[in-house]
Amino acid sequence: MAEEGGNGVTAATMVVIREYDPKTDGERVEQVESSCEVGPNGELSLYTDLLGDPICRVRNSPAYLMLVAEVVKYGVDGTEKTTEIVGMIRGCIKTVTCGSKFSRSKTCETPKPLPVYTKLAYILGLRVSPFHRRMGIGLKLVSGMEKWFGDNGAEYSYIATDDANEPSVSLFTGKCGYSKFRNPSVLVHPVFAHRLHVSKSVTIVNLTPSEAESIYRHRFSTTEFFPRDIDSVLTNHLNLGTFLAVPRGYIWAGPDKFLSAPPENWAIMSVWNCKDVFKLEVKGASRLRKGFAKTTRVLDRVFPFLRLPSLPKIFSPFGLHMLYGLGGSGQLYTRFAKALFGFAHNLAKDWKCGVVATEVSSEDPLKLAIPHWKVLSFTDLWCIKRLGEDYSDGSVGDWRKSQPGLSIFVDPREF
Repeated sequence: MAEEGGNGVTAATMVVIREYDPKTDGERVEQVESSCEVGPNGELSLYTDLLGDPICRVRNSPAYLMLVAEVVKYGVDGTEKTTEIVGMIRGCIKTVTCGSKFSRSKTCETPKPLPVYTKLAYILGLRVSPFHRRMGIGLKLVSGMEKWFGDNGAEYSYIATDDANEPSVSLFTGKCGYSKFRNPSVLVHPVFAHRLHVSKSVTIVNLTPSEAESIYRHRFSTTEFFPRDIDSVLTNHLNLGTFLAVPRGYIWAGPDKFLSAPPENWAIMSVWNCKDVFKLEVKGASRLRKGFAKTTRVLDRVFPFLRLPSLPKIFSPFGLHMLYGLGGSGQLYTRFAKALFGFAHNLAKDWKCGVVATEVSSEDPLKLAIPHWKVLSFTDLWCIKRLGEDYSDGSVGDWRKSQPGLSIFVDPREF
């Protein structure tokens, strides 16, 4: 880019993609974030407060990077004049399950499914200032991040975006070579002023991280997107615990006995504290909407025994808890999962969170069983790209062409 100087001399403007510097870039990155509130209709928008840490949403991943796009203007004499950060992107890399294969056995034992892993990269938090869009900056940021992915051995890259976000979908599928891959559902439920009922026929066991890891690896390691470093997730300070719902009267005697002789019906779930990472705020609401929401809270607080649904303070900064690792077995499995949800809601109430959220596969029966508000929930779109054709197809083949499974394992570190 170039600009004409007063004496007919050309002054240059360049876009530089570089690594984020926390010592000098924090305030300028926050300004860009503030200008990029997202919303489906132009009336209401969702603002994310990263609590002073622009890398917070990838910091807990095994490997991560943040890049910024900086406009550098040079004077007519060729010296640097001004710089302005106009965009940013985050990315992380981890190893996850992309499929399964059956073990080979020389005995008559039934072959067991084993996970097939791949090194997967994830792009999130792509932002470009509204005043600098349609200039190819988003594409430059994605290309810069993908180079880092390739240099670190990632085989696939994927992104998650709102299915209704046409500019984002167009950028990744139209210009960056991604293809639509999965359509999970983000289920969001407000935290009421009253506590939810948890069935007395269900006992909830608070598992230790090692107990939770044992159950997850034995029962869910072949689930798509299962992180191989699940132990790091479960021992992270943001993980509030893993909870197992079993029939009343069942005596917990450790994971070994449970795995060898589980009860007929059971469910498991972990809780991640996003509240200490970032906060959300819905902006653009009318006085009428704010007044209505406040009225529901007052009534719920004054008459908790009525169990009235109420809308929390989403028009001011609020926190959320992420529910992940949901699974189980048995004909009554979804009923046990619903009991876990009630327990998680009450836990979020104690932590003064505004909402609880989870993400499930479009094929998962939990989509209908887990309580959620449709007005707050939405369909996610995951797009995927193969970063190199020289990788072995292995036991799974090209992951992009695989059929979706019944469930997915959502990593809370990237929500």
